[in-house]
Amino acid sequence: MATGNHISCGPCMFDDVTKDAGRWCTNCEEGLCEDCENVHRKGKTTRNHRVISIEDYRKIEHVSISQVCEHHGENLEWLCKSHDEVLCVVCVPSKHNACSDVIPISVNSADSRQSTAFSDLEETINGTLRNVKQCIKNRESASNELEKQELEIKTMFHETRTNINSHLDKLQEKLLYELRSSSDTCKSKYIKLLQKLKSTEEMLTKVREQTTHMKQFSSDIQVFLGTRQVSRQIVREVESIKSEFDATKDYELKVSMHSLITKLSNDVEEFGKIMVSESATNFDLRAQKFDQAQMKINVQRSRSISDIQLQLIRSFQIKSKNEISVIGYIILPNRNLLIANKKDNHLIEYSDTGEHIRDIPVSSKPYGIAVIDPDRIVVTYEEYSYIEIMNYENFNVQKNFRLPKNHYKSLKV
Repeated sequence: MATGNHISCGPCMFDDVTKDAGRWCTNCEEGLCEDCENVHRKGKTTRNHRVISIEDYRKIEHVSISQVCEHHGENLEWLCKSHDEVLCVVCVPSKHNACSDVIPISVNSADSRQSTAFSDLEETINGTLRNVKQCIKNRESASNELEKQELEIKTMFHETRTNINSHLDKLQEKLLYELRSSSDTCKSKYIKLLQKLKSTEEMLTKVREQTTHMKQFSSDIQVFLGTRQVSRQIVREVESIKSEFDATKDYELKVSMHSLITKLSNDVEEFGKIMVSESATNFDLRAQKFDQAQMKINVQRSRSISDIQLQLIRSFQIKSKNEISVIGYIILPNRNLLIANKKDNHLIEYSDTGEHIRDIPVSSKPYGIAVIDPDRIVVTYEEYSYIEIMNYENFNVQKNFRLPKNHYKSLKV
Protein backbone atom coordinates (compact mmCIF):
# COMPACT_ATOMS: atom_id res chain seq x y z
CA MET A 1 0.00 0.00 0.00
CA ALA A 2 1.37 3.42 -0.98
CA THR A 3 1.13 6.32 1.46
CA GLY A 4 2.49 9.57 0.05
CA ASN A 5 6.05 8.77 -1.02
CA HIS A 6 6.18 5.63 1.14
CA ILE A 7 5.08 2.11 0.30
CA SER A 8 4.00 -0.04 3.22
CA CYS A 9 4.71 -3.75 3.58
CA GLY A 10 1.58 -5.66 2.50
CA PRO A 11 1.91 -8.71 4.80
CA CYS A 12 2.62 -6.45 7.80
CA MET A 13 -0.43 -4.33 6.99
CA PHE A 14 -2.48 -7.55 7.10
CA ASP A 15 -1.35 -7.88 10.73
CA ASP A 16 -2.19 -4.18 11.39
CA VAL A 17 1.52 -3.34 11.54
CA THR A 18 2.84 -0.42 9.47
CA LYS A 19 6.36 -0.88 8.10
CA ASP A 20 8.01 0.67 5.06
CA ALA A 21 8.65 -1.75 2.21
CA GLY A 22 12.12 -1.99 0.73
CA ARG A 23 11.18 -4.37 -2.11
CA TRP A 24 8.17 -5.00 -4.37
CA CYS A 25 6.76 -8.33 -5.60
CA THR A 26 5.40 -7.89 -9.13
CA ASN A 27 3.45 -11.15 -8.91
CA CYS A 28 1.70 -10.38 -5.61
CA GLU A 29 1.63 -6.65 -6.43
CA GLU A 30 2.54 -5.57 -2.90
CA GLY A 31 5.50 -4.19 -0.99
CA LEU A 32 7.72 -6.30 1.27
CA CYS A 33 9.83 -5.31 4.25
CA GLU A 34 13.13 -7.13 4.81
CA ASP A 35 11.65 -9.77 7.10
CA CYS A 36 8.67 -10.47 4.85
CA GLU A 37 10.92 -10.63 1.81
CA ASN A 38 12.97 -13.39 3.46
CA VAL A 39 9.77 -15.33 4.21
CA HIS A 40 8.55 -14.63 0.68
CA ARG A 41 11.67 -16.15 -0.85
CA LYS A 42 11.41 -19.28 1.30
CA GLY A 43 7.74 -19.98 0.52
CA LYS A 44 7.16 -22.81 -1.93
CA THR A 45 4.54 -20.87 -3.91
CA THR A 46 6.37 -17.51 -3.83
CA ARG A 47 10.06 -18.35 -4.09
CA ASN A 48 10.01 -17.88 -7.89
CA HIS A 49 8.15 -14.57 -7.79
CA ARG A 50 9.83 -11.56 -9.36
CA VAL A 51 10.93 -9.19 -6.56
CA ILE A 52 12.35 -5.79 -7.48
CA SER A 53 13.54 -2.71 -5.62
CA ILE A 54 11.12 0.07 -4.69
CA GLU A 55 13.12 2.40 -6.96
CA ASP A 56 12.50 0.07 -9.92
CA TYR A 57 8.84 -0.31 -8.94
CA ARG A 58 8.44 3.47 -9.09
CA LYS A 59 9.36 3.28 -12.78
CA ILE A 60 6.42 0.98 -13.58
CA GLU A 61 4.07 2.23 -10.88
CA HIS A 62 1.89 4.10 -13.35
CA VAL A 63 2.01 1.53 -16.17
CA SER A 64 -1.66 0.60 -16.41
CA ILE A 65 -2.00 -3.17 -16.88
CA SER A 66 -5.24 -4.92 -15.96
CA GLN A 67 -4.95 -8.55 -14.86
CA VAL A 68 -8.66 -8.85 -14.13
CA CYS A 69 -11.38 -9.93 -16.59
CA GLU A 70 -13.55 -6.91 -17.47
CA HIS A 71 -16.62 -9.16 -17.78
CA HIS A 72 -16.35 -11.38 -14.69
CA GLY A 73 -13.91 -9.64 -12.35
CA GLU A 74 -11.73 -12.75 -12.06
CA ASN A 75 -7.97 -12.92 -12.66
CA LEU A 76 -6.89 -13.47 -16.27
CA GLU A 77 -5.12 -16.82 -16.15
CA TRP A 78 -5.87 -18.58 -19.46
CA LEU A 79 -5.23 -18.04 -23.16
CA CYS A 80 -7.32 -19.43 -26.04
CA LYS A 81 -4.85 -19.82 -28.88
CA SER A 82 -7.61 -20.35 -31.45
CA HIS A 83 -9.28 -17.00 -30.72
CA ASP A 84 -6.17 -15.24 -29.38
CA GLU A 85 -8.10 -14.16 -26.28
CA VAL A 86 -7.04 -13.98 -22.65
CA LEU A 87 -9.60 -15.57 -20.32
CA CYS A 88 -10.55 -15.88 -16.69
CA VAL A 89 -11.79 -19.05 -15.01
CA VAL A 90 -15.40 -18.07 -15.85
CA CYS A 91 -14.71 -17.28 -19.53
CA VAL A 92 -13.34 -20.75 -20.26
CA PRO A 93 -16.50 -22.83 -19.66
CA SER A 94 -18.91 -20.08 -20.74
CA LYS A 95 -17.46 -19.23 -24.18
CA HIS A 96 -14.46 -21.48 -24.90
CA ASN A 97 -15.55 -24.85 -23.58
CA ALA A 98 -15.24 -26.39 -27.04
CA CYS A 99 -11.77 -24.95 -27.70
CA SER A 100 -9.03 -27.56 -27.51
CA ASP A 101 -6.07 -25.22 -27.18
CA VAL A 102 -6.83 -23.24 -24.02
CA ILE A 103 -3.58 -23.03 -22.08
CA PRO A 104 -2.42 -21.19 -18.93
CA ILE A 105 -1.07 -17.68 -19.57
CA SER A 106 2.02 -18.59 -17.59
CA VAL A 107 2.96 -21.13 -20.29
CA ASN A 108 2.72 -18.59 -23.11
CA SER A 109 4.07 -15.55 -21.24
CA ALA A 110 7.38 -17.08 -20.15
CA ASP A 111 9.18 -15.66 -23.20
CA SER A 112 7.02 -12.53 -23.61
CA ARG A 113 10.04 -10.22 -23.25
CA GLN A 114 11.61 -11.86 -26.31
CA SER A 115 8.32 -12.30 -28.18
CA THR A 116 7.66 -10.94 -31.65
CA ALA A 117 4.69 -9.04 -30.28
CA PHE A 118 6.79 -7.18 -27.71
CA SER A 119 9.47 -6.42 -30.31
CA ASP A 120 6.74 -5.20 -32.64
CA LEU A 121 5.33 -3.07 -29.83
CA GLU A 122 8.70 -1.41 -29.27
CA GLU A 123 9.10 -0.95 -33.03
CA THR A 124 5.55 0.41 -33.25
CA ILE A 125 6.13 2.95 -30.49
CA ASN A 126 9.42 4.09 -32.02
CA GLY A 127 7.98 4.11 -35.55
CA THR A 128 4.86 5.97 -34.46
CA LEU A 129 6.97 8.46 -32.55
CA ARG A 130 9.06 9.00 -35.68
CA ASN A 131 5.85 9.50 -37.66
CA VAL A 132 4.56 12.05 -35.16
CA LYS A 133 7.88 13.90 -35.25
CA GLN A 134 7.67 13.93 -39.05
CA CYS A 135 4.10 15.23 -38.83
CA ILE A 136 5.24 18.00 -36.50
CA LYS A 137 8.13 18.82 -38.80
CA ASN A 138 5.75 18.85 -41.77
CA ARG A 139 3.31 21.23 -40.04
CA GLU A 140 6.11 23.49 -38.79
CA SER A 141 7.53 23.61 -42.30
CA ALA A 142 4.10 24.49 -43.70
CA SER A 143 3.71 27.22 -41.08
CA ASN A 144 7.17 28.60 -41.90
CA GLU A 145 6.34 28.52 -45.60
CA LEU A 146 3.15 30.43 -44.87
CA GLU A 147 5.16 33.06 -43.01
CA LYS A 148 7.57 33.22 -45.93
CA GLN A 149 4.70 33.74 -48.36
CA GLU A 150 3.27 36.42 -46.08
CA LEU A 151 6.64 38.19 -45.98
CA GLU A 152 6.97 38.04 -49.78
CA ILE A 153 3.55 39.57 -50.20
CA LYS A 154 4.31 42.30 -47.68
CA THR A 155 7.51 43.08 -49.57
CA MET A 156 5.51 43.37 -52.76
CA PHE A 157 3.15 45.78 -51.03
CA HIS A 158 5.98 48.05 -49.85
CA GLU A 159 7.80 48.00 -53.22
CA THR A 160 4.56 48.96 -54.97
CA ARG A 161 3.74 51.52 -52.29
CA THR A 162 6.83 53.60 -53.13
CA ASN A 163 5.37 54.28 -56.61
CA ILE A 164 1.91 55.36 -55.58
CA ASN A 165 0.44 58.38 -53.74
CA SER A 166 -1.05 58.76 -50.30
CA HIS A 167 -4.54 58.00 -51.62
CA LEU A 168 -3.61 54.30 -51.51
CA ASP A 169 -2.67 54.31 -47.80
CA LYS A 170 -6.15 53.33 -46.67
CA LEU A 171 -6.39 50.62 -49.33
CA GLN A 172 -3.01 49.24 -48.29
CA GLU A 173 -4.00 49.08 -44.64
CA LYS A 174 -7.26 47.40 -45.56
CA LEU A 175 -5.42 44.71 -47.54
CA LEU A 176 -2.78 44.22 -44.82
CA TYR A 177 -5.57 43.62 -42.35
CA GLU A 178 -7.10 41.05 -44.69
CA LEU A 179 -3.68 39.41 -45.09
CA ARG A 180 -3.14 39.22 -41.34
CA SER A 181 -6.62 37.88 -40.82
CA SER A 182 -6.23 35.21 -43.52
CA SER A 183 -2.77 34.25 -42.30
CA ASP A 184 -3.93 34.05 -38.67
CA THR A 185 -6.89 31.93 -39.67
CA CYS A 186 -4.65 29.49 -41.53
CA LYS A 187 -2.05 29.44 -38.76
CA SER A 188 -4.67 28.74 -36.14
CA LYS A 189 -5.62 25.57 -38.03
CA TYR A 190 -1.96 24.51 -38.18
CA ILE A 191 -1.44 25.28 -34.49
CA LYS A 192 -4.45 23.20 -33.46
CA LEU A 193 -3.05 20.09 -35.15
CA LEU A 194 0.47 20.85 -33.95
CA GLN A 195 -0.74 20.94 -30.36
CA LYS A 196 -2.43 17.58 -30.85
CA LEU A 197 0.70 16.08 -32.44
CA LYS A 198 3.00 17.41 -29.72
CA SER A 199 0.65 16.07 -27.09
CA THR A 200 0.76 12.68 -28.83
CA GLU A 201 4.54 12.91 -29.01
CA GLU A 202 4.76 13.45 -25.26
CA MET A 203 2.37 10.56 -24.64
CA LEU A 204 4.32 8.19 -26.92
CA THR A 205 7.63 9.21 -25.33
CA LYS A 206 6.18 8.41 -21.94
CA VAL A 207 4.72 5.10 -23.19
CA ARG A 208 8.08 4.16 -24.71
CA GLU A 209 9.81 4.80 -21.39
CA GLN A 210 7.14 2.89 -19.49
CA THR A 211 7.33 -0.01 -21.96
CA THR A 212 11.10 -0.22 -21.51
CA HIS A 213 10.65 -0.29 -17.75
CA MET A 214 7.86 -2.83 -18.09
CA LYS A 215 10.21 -5.07 -20.06
CA GLN A 216 12.88 -4.77 -17.37
CA PHE A 217 10.90 -4.99 -14.19
CA SER A 218 7.35 -6.27 -14.67
CA SER A 219 6.27 -9.87 -14.31
CA ASP A 220 5.90 -12.10 -17.35
CA ILE A 221 2.13 -11.88 -17.18
CA GLN A 222 2.27 -8.09 -16.87
CA VAL A 223 4.57 -7.92 -19.89
CA PHE A 224 2.27 -10.21 -21.83
CA LEU A 225 -0.88 -8.27 -20.97
CA GLY A 226 0.83 -4.89 -21.16
CA THR A 227 2.04 -5.67 -24.68
CA ARG A 228 -1.49 -6.26 -25.86
CA GLN A 229 -3.03 -3.29 -24.04
CA VAL A 230 -0.36 -0.78 -25.05
CA SER A 231 -0.57 -2.04 -28.65
CA ARG A 232 -4.31 -1.33 -28.72
CA GLN A 233 -3.67 2.10 -27.20
CA ILE A 234 -1.15 2.89 -29.95
CA VAL A 235 -3.62 1.67 -32.60
CA ARG A 236 -6.26 4.05 -31.31
CA GLU A 237 -3.82 6.94 -31.15
CA VAL A 238 -2.53 6.38 -34.69
CA GLU A 239 -6.06 6.08 -36.05
CA SER A 240 -6.91 9.36 -34.33
CA ILE A 241 -3.82 11.09 -35.72
CA LYS A 242 -4.36 9.67 -39.21
CA SER A 243 -8.00 10.76 -39.17
CA GLU A 244 -7.08 14.30 -38.18
CA PHE A 245 -4.15 14.46 -40.58
CA ASP A 246 -6.25 13.21 -43.49
CA ALA A 247 -8.69 16.02 -42.80
CA THR A 248 -6.08 18.78 -42.60
CA LYS A 249 -5.34 21.13 -45.46
CA ASP A 250 -2.34 23.11 -46.68
CA TYR A 251 -2.89 26.78 -47.32
CA GLU A 252 -1.02 29.05 -49.69
CA LEU A 253 -1.19 32.83 -49.55
CA LYS A 254 -1.19 34.73 -52.82
CA VAL A 255 -2.08 38.26 -53.89
CA SER A 256 -3.83 39.43 -57.00
CA MET A 257 -2.79 43.02 -57.72
CA HIS A 258 -5.39 45.35 -59.19
CA SER A 259 -4.80 45.99 -62.89
CA LEU A 260 -5.08 49.78 -62.44
CA ILE A 261 -2.77 50.07 -59.46
CA THR A 262 0.12 51.42 -61.54
CA LYS A 263 -2.07 54.07 -63.15
CA LEU A 264 -2.61 55.87 -59.83
CA SER A 265 -6.29 56.13 -60.64
CA ASN A 266 -8.72 57.57 -58.13
CA ASP A 267 -11.17 54.90 -59.18
CA VAL A 268 -9.13 52.16 -57.54
CA GLU A 269 -10.96 51.01 -54.40
CA GLU A 270 -8.64 48.27 -53.16
CA PHE A 271 -4.90 47.65 -52.95
CA GLY A 272 -5.22 44.02 -54.00
CA LYS A 273 -6.91 40.83 -52.95
CA ILE A 274 -5.62 38.15 -50.59
CA MET A 275 -6.37 34.63 -51.82
CA VAL A 276 -6.02 31.46 -49.74
CA SER A 277 -5.87 28.21 -51.70
CA GLU A 278 -6.37 24.83 -50.07
CA SER A 279 -4.73 21.57 -51.09
CA ALA A 280 -4.54 18.13 -49.53
CA THR A 281 -1.38 17.63 -47.48
CA ASN A 282 1.07 15.50 -49.46
CA PHE A 283 2.26 13.45 -46.50
CA ASP A 284 2.10 9.69 -46.06
CA LEU A 285 1.63 8.66 -42.43
CA ARG A 286 3.06 5.15 -42.47
CA ALA A 287 1.18 2.51 -40.52
CA GLN A 288 3.14 0.47 -37.98
CA LYS A 289 2.75 -3.15 -36.93
CA PHE A 290 -0.09 -3.64 -34.45
CA ASP A 291 -1.70 -6.35 -32.37
CA GLN A 292 0.44 -9.26 -33.50
CA ALA A 293 -0.29 -12.42 -31.55
CA GLN A 294 2.43 -13.82 -29.29
CA MET A 295 2.37 -17.20 -30.94
CA LYS A 296 3.52 -18.86 -34.14
CA ILE A 297 1.24 -18.48 -37.16
CA ASN A 298 1.21 -21.03 -39.92
CA VAL A 299 1.18 -19.22 -43.25
CA GLN A 300 -0.12 -21.12 -46.24
CA ARG A 301 2.47 -21.06 -48.98
CA SER A 302 1.83 -20.87 -52.69
CA ARG A 303 1.55 -24.35 -54.16
CA SER A 304 3.64 -23.56 -57.22
CA ILE A 305 6.05 -20.88 -58.33
CA SER A 306 3.93 -20.58 -61.47
CA ASP A 307 1.19 -19.07 -59.28
CA ILE A 308 3.38 -16.02 -58.68
CA GLN A 309 2.99 -13.19 -61.18
CA LEU A 310 5.32 -10.19 -61.18
CA GLN A 311 4.13 -6.78 -62.27
CA LEU A 312 6.38 -3.91 -63.36
CA ILE A 313 5.56 -0.83 -61.30
CA ARG A 314 8.20 1.63 -62.50
CA SER A 315 11.50 1.73 -64.39
CA PHE A 316 14.10 4.48 -64.75
CA GLN A 317 17.59 5.09 -66.12
CA ILE A 318 20.48 5.19 -63.63
CA LYS A 319 22.54 8.33 -64.16
CA SER A 320 26.27 8.41 -63.41
CA LYS A 321 29.38 10.01 -64.84
CA ASN A 322 31.36 6.81 -64.23
CA GLU A 323 30.92 3.19 -65.31
CA ILE A 324 28.08 1.39 -63.52
CA SER A 325 27.86 -2.23 -62.42
CA VAL A 326 25.05 -2.75 -59.92
CA ILE A 327 26.17 -5.25 -57.27
CA GLY A 328 23.10 -4.83 -55.08
CA TYR A 329 20.37 -2.48 -53.93
CA ILE A 330 18.02 -1.92 -51.00
CA ILE A 331 14.84 0.00 -50.33
CA LEU A 332 15.37 2.37 -47.39
CA PRO A 333 12.70 2.94 -44.71
CA ASN A 334 11.92 6.29 -46.39
CA ARG A 335 11.16 4.31 -49.61
CA ASN A 336 14.17 5.64 -51.48
CA LEU A 337 16.27 3.19 -53.51
CA LEU A 338 19.95 2.83 -52.57
CA ILE A 339 22.16 1.23 -55.24
CA ALA A 340 25.64 -0.23 -54.71
CA ASN A 341 27.93 0.31 -57.73
CA LYS A 342 30.98 -1.97 -57.57
CA LYS A 343 32.79 0.17 -60.18
CA ASP A 344 32.84 3.31 -58.02
CA ASN A 345 33.37 4.38 -54.40
CA HIS A 346 29.81 5.65 -54.12
CA LEU A 347 26.30 4.54 -53.29
CA ILE A 348 23.59 6.05 -55.51
CA GLU A 349 20.30 7.18 -53.98
CA TYR A 350 17.09 7.50 -56.00
CA SER A 351 13.56 8.43 -54.94
CA ASP A 352 10.73 5.94 -55.44
CA THR A 353 9.65 8.06 -58.42
CA GLY A 354 13.00 7.56 -60.20
CA GLU A 355 14.58 10.94 -59.38
CA HIS A 356 18.32 10.98 -58.68
CA ILE A 357 18.89 12.38 -55.19
CA ARG A 358 22.63 12.12 -54.51
CA ASP A 359 25.82 10.07 -54.72
CA ILE A 360 27.06 8.99 -51.27
CA PRO A 361 30.84 8.49 -50.86
CA VAL A 362 31.90 5.25 -49.15
CA SER A 363 35.26 3.78 -48.11
CA SER A 364 35.84 1.66 -51.21
CA LYS A 365 34.04 -0.16 -54.02
CA PRO A 366 30.98 -1.86 -52.46
CA TYR A 367 30.59 -5.63 -52.57
CA GLY A 368 27.19 -5.90 -50.87
CA ILE A 369 24.53 -3.85 -49.11
CA ALA A 370 21.62 -4.66 -46.77
CA VAL A 371 19.19 -3.09 -44.29
CA ILE A 372 19.78 -4.07 -40.63
CA ASP A 373 16.91 -2.21 -38.97
CA PRO A 374 14.83 0.97 -39.54
CA ASP A 375 17.86 3.14 -38.69
CA ARG A 376 20.92 1.31 -40.02
CA ILE A 377 22.37 -0.32 -43.15
CA VAL A 378 25.48 -2.46 -43.67
CA VAL A 379 27.94 -2.13 -46.58
CA THR A 380 30.66 -4.67 -47.33
CA TYR A 381 33.88 -4.29 -49.33
CA GLU A 382 35.48 -7.33 -50.97
CA GLU A 383 38.79 -5.61 -51.67
CA TYR A 384 39.60 -5.11 -47.98
CA SER A 385 37.39 -7.82 -46.42
CA TYR A 386 35.77 -4.93 -44.61
CA ILE A 387 32.32 -4.22 -43.13
CA GLU A 388 30.74 -0.86 -42.24
CA ILE A 389 27.48 -0.22 -40.38
CA MET A 390 25.96 3.19 -41.18
CA ASN A 391 23.06 5.37 -40.13
CA TYR A 392 20.86 5.53 -43.21
CA GLU A 393 19.75 9.15 -42.66
CA ASN A 394 23.19 10.78 -42.66
CA PHE A 395 25.31 7.75 -43.70
CA ASN A 396 27.76 8.29 -40.86
CA VAL A 397 29.72 5.12 -40.04
CA GLN A 398 28.67 3.82 -36.63
CA LYS A 399 30.82 0.69 -36.57
CA ASN A 400 33.39 -1.05 -38.79
CA PHE A 401 35.52 -4.16 -38.65
CA ARG A 402 37.62 -6.40 -40.86
CA LEU A 403 37.41 -10.13 -41.56
CA PRO A 404 40.22 -12.56 -42.41
CA LYS A 405 41.06 -12.54 -46.11
CA ASN A 406 39.85 -16.11 -46.59
CA HIS A 407 36.37 -15.03 -45.43
CA TYR A 408 35.80 -12.39 -48.11
CA LYS A 409 33.16 -14.47 -49.89
CA SER A 410 30.96 -14.28 -46.80
CA LEU A 411 30.79 -10.51 -47.22
CA LYS A 412 28.21 -10.80 -49.99
CA VAL A 413 24.89 -9.61 -48.47
